[in-house]
Amino acid sequence: MASATAPHLNNTGCMIRRTNDKGRGVYASRSIPAQTLIEISPVLFFSKEEYAKHGKFTVLDDYTFKWADGRMALALGLGSLFNHSERPNVSYALDTYTESIKYTTVRDIAPDEELCIFYGHNLWFRPAGTSEKVAALPESDAEDGWGGFSAVGECADPSPFQQSPFEKGDPDEVIPEEELPFTRYKPPPEEEDLDSIRTVEAWVVDVPNPRHITKMLKWLRQAGLETPDLGHLKRIRKIDDTATLLLATLVQSPTSPSPPSGLDLPPPYVTLVPSAPALTPISLKLKSTFWPTLFTPSRKGEAEEWTRGQAHWAWQAMKTTVIAAHDARSRGEMPIAAHVAAPYETGTTGVSPDRSFTGWDTRQSSAHPLRHAVINVVRKMADYQASSSTPARAETPFGLISSASSGPAMTMSGDAEEPRNGANYLLTSLTMFTTHEPCIMCSMALIHSRVKEIVYLRKMPRTGGCGGATCLPTLKGVNHRFGIAHWKEDLNFGEDLHVDDTLDA
Repeated sequence: MASATAPHLNNTGCMIRRTNDKGRGVYASRSIPAQTLIEISPVLFFSKEEYAKHGKFTVLDDYTFKWADGRMALALGLGSLFNHSERPNVSYALDTYTESIKYTTVRDIAPDEELCIFYGHNLWFRPAGTSEKVAALPESDAEDGWGGFSAVGECADPSPFQQSPFEKGDPDEVIPEEELPFTRYKPPPEEEDLDSIRTVEAWVVDVPNPRHITKMLKWLRQAGLETPDLGHLKRIRKIDDTATLLLATLVQSPTSPSPPSGLDLPPPYVTLVPSAPALTPISLKLKSTFWPTLFTPSRKGEAEEWTRGQAHWAWQAMKTTVIAAHDARSRGEMPIAAHVAAPYETGTTGVSPDRSFTGWDTRQSSAHPLRHAVINVVRKMADYQASSSTPARAETPFGLISSASSGPAMTMSGDAEEPRNGANYLLTSLTMFTTHEPCIMCSMALIHSRVKEIVYLRKMPRTGGCGGATCLPTLKGVNHRFGIAHWKEDLNFGEDLHVDDTLDA
C-alpha cells in the first residue's frame, strides 16, 4: 500500500512512491507508450580497491553494480530506485561514452503501474510477495573483493557479449574495411547490357540552325524546364549536322512543350533517354546510344569509410537488437528483433540522439502471420505518424520518424535519389539492425519505407530477401536501393537465436 508519492521527476511522467513491502520505487503517473526513453541516469564510479575498503560497508552496497570496464558503478537520478521484477517492463542499456544508463519501456505502461527492471537470477534479497530463498552466490564470488556483487553486474545483459573493440581510441579514426564488425554486400555491376538499361520517355526537338541553340537554352530556363531530373544527361545531341535539344520528361510535361515562335522549328517528339548516369565505361557506351550521358564513377556504389565511433555505434545497436530478441523469447515469442538506431550524427537533423525504436516478432502471441519484427517496427512508426499532428521530422515516443543522417552509408550503385524521396518516407536516411535476414515481404517493406541500410546478424539462405533466397534491392525495376551488411559470425552475437531456416523472418 502506497504511503507517499513525490511529484513528477521528469517529463515522461515518472514519480517516486513508497510502499510497505518494497520501500521506494518508480511509478508511472500517466500512460507511457512502449519504447519510450523514461530516464537517463548519470553514473558515479568507484575503483575496485576503493569499493572493497569502503563502499561495501555502506548502504551503497545495496545499489552498486559492475560497469563494463570492471569499476563499481552507482546510478544517480532514478536509476537506483527501479525495483526488480521477473517480468520487467523497463529495459536498460549502459552508455559508456556518456557514462550513463538509459532506461526504456518495453511495452505500454498504464497509469500508477510500477516501473521495474530485471536484476538477474542471483538475487541477494528476497523479492517482495514471494517466499523464494535468496540464491547463494558461487563460492568463487563470495570473497571477490566486490561484496559478491560481480554476479549481479553480469546480469545487466541477458546474453554474453564481447566488449566493443571500438569503444576506446579516437572516435574519428577511420577503420579499415576488413576490421569492421560486418561485411558489406557488393552488388554486381548494373546496366551493363542493353536490355538492362533503364529509360524514361522525354520530349526532344531538332534544332537545324545552330544559331538557335543559345536562344533555346535560355528559353528552357525561363520556362522552368531546366530541372535536376535530367541533370545526368547532356542537353544537346549532335548527329551529323543536326542538333537535338532535350526538353523535359513526360512526367514533368505530359503534353508537348511549345518552343518560342519565330525559330521555325519542327514539332517536338518523344524519345527514350537513360534514367540515371553511367557508373561504368560499359554502361556509358550503352547509354550513349540512347542519349549522351554523363559518366559519374566517383564513389557511386563505393562503400563510405566508417570511423571508430561509428563502428562502436553499430556495435551497441546490434547489441540492443539481440537483447530485444532475448526479451521476446522470454515472453514466448520467436527470438527475432529489429532496431532502428538513433543517428550517430545528429548535429543537423533535429532528432534527439536518445531516441531509437525497437520491436520484435509477435506472430506467436497475436496469431497473426504478418507480425514480423521488421513489419512491427515500420507499422508502429506509421501508426504514430498517422495519428500525430506533429511534422514527420519530429521525435516521437516510439522512435525516429524523420529524415536523418544515421551514420555512414552502405549505399549500393543505383539511381540518384529523387528530390521527393525524403521526409515523406518513414525510414529515409535511417539504419535498421535485425537479428535475422529480413524475408522477402519485410525487404519490400524496407524498400517502400526508403531505409538507408540494413545490418542483419543471421543469414536466412532459404527465405531471406537481402541475399538469401533473392536480393530485392538489386532487382530490375525496383525504385529504391538500400545498403546491406552481414554481421560477422565470429563475434559471438546471438549464437542462441536459432530459428527454423524455412521460417520467413
